[in-house]
Amino acid sequence: MSPRADSRTGAATPAARTRDADAMAVTGFVLGLVGLLVMNVILGPTAVVLGALALRRHTTRPGRARLAIGLGLADVVLLVCLVTADGTWSWSLT
Repeated sequence: MSPRADSRTGAATPAARTRDADAMAVTGFVLGLVGLLVMNVILGPTAVVLGALALRRHTTRPGRARLAIGLGLADVVLLVCLVTADGTWSWSLT
């Protein structure tokens, strides 16, 4: 049995759920930030989902989770702008 699980029910303890939610918030933030530069088609939606899950699981870092959602949405908007500007799914310097 996992050390983060309750020995009677097998469910995750509240402290473990909070740690997991905090990790989701931080991971979503980092993915959203990196997604502004590379692979925004994948990292943007992933950051939005992780940020929303972190908020739903009552993270102790709600600001970071909201930033993850905002950056993920910015990634998607940037992708739409890139696609409409030059018709491709990637950055183009020429």
